[in-house]
Amino acid sequence: MIEVLAVLSVSAAAGMRVALPLLVIGLLYGGSLWSQVPILASISPQVLLGVLVSWSLFELFASKDRSGQRLLQTVQILFSPIVGTIMGMAIARATIPNGWLVWLLGLTGGLLALVLQLVQTGWFYRLQRIPMWMIFAQDLLCVALVFFAFDAPRQGGLIALLLLWLAIRSSKEWHRWYTGQAEPRDRRNPRQHKRDPD
Repeated sequence: MIEVLAVLSVSAAAGMRVALPLLVIGLLYGGSLWSQVPILASISPQVLLGVLVSWSLFELFASKDRSGQRLLQTVQILFSPIVGTIMGMAIARATIPNGWLVWLLGLTGGLLALVLQLVQTGWFYRLQRIPMWMIFAQDLLCVALVFFAFDAPRQGGLIALLLLWLAIRSSKEWHRWYTGQAEPRDRRNPRQHKRDPD
């Protein structure tokens, strides 16, 4: 059970940032954990470290600008499930010998990362501008979830489950808000007769 919570914690971090959690894991464990992951094991540690440092810096600085946020959202939607799967498998492989269970936990982590990233993208387009304090809090929470995955997996897993619950609540609220804009007769097809774009 602890392993599952650790996977959820590290995958939730991947749902917020792509390169930063991988970089933190590499710096904490000197790249030994990277060598256990199928995709990362085939890349030279020096090259991987250079790419992760560059992309992490880009994530940290671009997330503070609206146009940079838009670019990051696109990249993170594409790569967050891959990174979530990679990180979930890395954590699971370090503690679980069973191969199919490692893959199952990795896929679960990838799905969690994708869901969290989709919700963030929805908030970005719904609010038009994410407050700066929220972006800084997201960066700190991303790093904290990686630390929790190794040092306090119960707390990290519970935070990840809380984030998943908030994501589900957000999607329900968006659906209610979206259908509430339509006339009562058009509730089944809220886009019909809409004058403003979504």
